[in-house]
Amino acid sequence: MTLFVNHISHVDVSFWCPQRGLSGASWGVDVELDGQLGADGMLFDFGEVKPWIKASLDNGPDHTLLVPTRAPGVTVTFQDEDCIVRTTQPYAMDVRGPRQAFTLLPWPAITAERLAALYGERLIQHPPRRVESVRLRFTEEAIEGAAYGYSHGLKRHGGNCQRIAHGHRSRLLIWCDGERRPSLERHWARRLDTRYLAHVEDILEQTDTRVTLGYRASQGEFRLTLPRERCELLPTATTVEQIAAWLAAQVSCHDAPDAHIRVQAFEGIDKGACAESPRPAPVTSEP
Repeated sequence: MTLFVNHISHVDVSFWCPQRGLSGASWGVDVELDGQLGADGMLFDFGEVKPWIKASLDNGPDHTLLVPTRAPGVTVTFQDEDCIVRTTQPYAMDVRGPRQAFTLLPWPAITAERLAALYGERLIQHPPRRVESVRLRFTEEAIEGAAYGYSHGLKRHGGNCQRIAHGHRSRLLIWCDGERRPSLERHWARRLDTRYLAHVEDILEQTDTRVTLGYRASQGEFRLTLPRERCELLPTATTVEQIAAWLAAQVSCHDAPDAHIRVQAFEGIDKGACAESPRPAPVTSEP
């Protein structure tokens, strides 16, 4: 007998891509469980499935940086309780933080299919009664319009969002005077895709070509160095609320200064924030 649960959870990560560099991803998680029915006519109580699966993912890849340790130009070292990842291609990156902020995988590249298979195998090592096998499926959200994958870190967050290199793949919607503007959505999604969204307050060092970010959070010290061109510097923390507000202000300033702007920015799948930039008041001359 097979029991299935679709959309049982989400996984939000950053991962190192040998072709594109630091990238953000969000995957929906589906699961199938095989086993024998009990006397109650059930394989597994649905109410117990979600916390079992979710606990494994939350304590595993979710909100970490996935590192393919066999990718060209990737080196990993350890110092005390920290993990240090350095890359050389397609560009140089240096990131350091507590070990739990990284998922190290002995692969040449990260794929959703391989990651799902790995965590399905780990789940079945300690299965609930009656469950004989587990199959996970990680899938990207089907987005017809604009979408971008970004990375960030939130030093004031009490949970795993404080990790300096985690990310999301998000849709983006923009309205000008109540009318959807797909061309603006595509423009801003292209600009932010594979970018690191950084709070200027977190800059430790900056040159014309490189930016080093860092902070101390409750899980430990974090530090990240990237090419300047891979960073988008925001005047605020990069919460989704502030990202939406920043985008609304940018569109109002650069793209449609005379329009009322509304932005719906997502943080991964099915969650996010809306922000508006009102139409400027007309300037009138004094009588």
